[in-house]
Amino acid sequence: MTRIMFIGDDFTGASDTLATLSERGARARLFLDPPKVEETASLDAVGIATDFRARPSEDIAARLGALAPALRALSPQFVHYKVCSTFDSSPQIGSIGAAVKTLEAVLAPSRTIVVGGQPSLGRYCLFGTLFARAPDGEIYRIDRHPVMSRHPVTPMDEADLRVHLARQGLEGLSLTDRKTLEAALKTDRTLVDAIEQPDIDRLGRRLAEIDDREAPLLLVGASSVAEALVPAVPPAEPDTVPVAWEPGPILAVAGSRSSATAAQVAAADSYERFALQRDDLGHPEDLAGRCASRIEAGANVMVHLQPDLDYGAPPAALSDRLAYLTGAILSRCRVAGIAVAGGDTSSVLVNQLGFRSLSFIERAGPGVAICRGQAAGSPLDGTVLLLKGGQVGAADLFERFAARFPR
Repeated sequence: MTRIMFIGDDFTGASDTLATLSERGARARLFLDPPKVEETASLDAVGIATDFRARPSEDIAARLGALAPALRALSPQFVHYKVCSTFDSSPQIGSIGAAVKTLEAVLAPSRTIVVGGQPSLGRYCLFGTLFARAPDGEIYRIDRHPVMSRHPVTPMDEADLRVHLARQGLEGLSLTDRKTLEAALKTDRTLVDAIEQPDIDRLGRRLAEIDDREAPLLLVGASSVAEALVPAVPPAEPDTVPVAWEPGPILAVAGSRSSATAAQVAAADSYERFALQRDDLGHPEDLAGRCASRIEAGANVMVHLQPDLDYGAPPAALSDRLAYLTGAILSRCRVAGIAVAGGDTSSVLVNQLGFRSLSFIERAGPGVAICRGQAAGSPLDGTVLLLKGGQVGAADLFERFAARFPR
């Protein structure tokens, strides 16, 4: 039996859960396709990364249904459907409800538990209402959040998660508030509040009390679910072998057009920055050659979308074109590391580059993981990858990543 199986609805979110589990001592690996049972024998937690957050609801249901035999073969005790901590989704795109209902149908869990907050990341759920810290440091109800209420694809216009998820077909959610959780965890389909870390710890204790015969349990939420399932462990011993950072230039790809990523791009002074024009993505060969030439000369290179430019393509198509451009650059030169900004971009890019799985190296900040990619037989096997969502990371994130590689 696999103790924990997590399914990420985008790649950066899945890598954050991988980081959370690994930091707490779990033997975890994130796969791009369902692993074979023999690949998981030594693991405590097995992840599968998807791009469901950017997909239509009918596509999510169909693809999860196709995954069902592989999921059942792993016989998980806990199944974590990992969603963004801000729950941004809609009935049409990235539907959490469509995913959960399909998982309930194919796995027949004994109960479904939605964890509403992740206090460690500035996400808080009280009486079923979601709040989130913004880049300015203030905490807003999610439907008044200066970023998430204006999300270009799935703006959050409802803060009550029971109402929000009911619109996506996930009806009948009861509420396990903080006071209720002190005594017990409700046994039906329920939403659990969390406004501080002891709430997550308390949930973890309740989950540990559930009899194995009730497996599988379906848990829905951010990496707070992983925090509950695997209690924190003491820090590693001082003589832990450090990561050997290979020298060489790196490539950064910024597919997010959020204000947070724009600030990170602006601060990336150690990179030669190529602001992508509309024609660059339609005919990338010339730009790929110029970028590869600069990398071969020893320069760090960053290619990035411009926040206000109309590229004449929907977000999914932009991610595909960025991934193609990245592949064209890497076919011409070698890099020591790759940094990617944007959940959709990360999902598509890592898939198209041919990686089979990821293992965790270290954190680059809250919600940002540095991983090593496994791609047997490929020149990219062992490449160091920084993967981040559009809204997370300090302004100097790319600079600090570049500084890790000896020059």
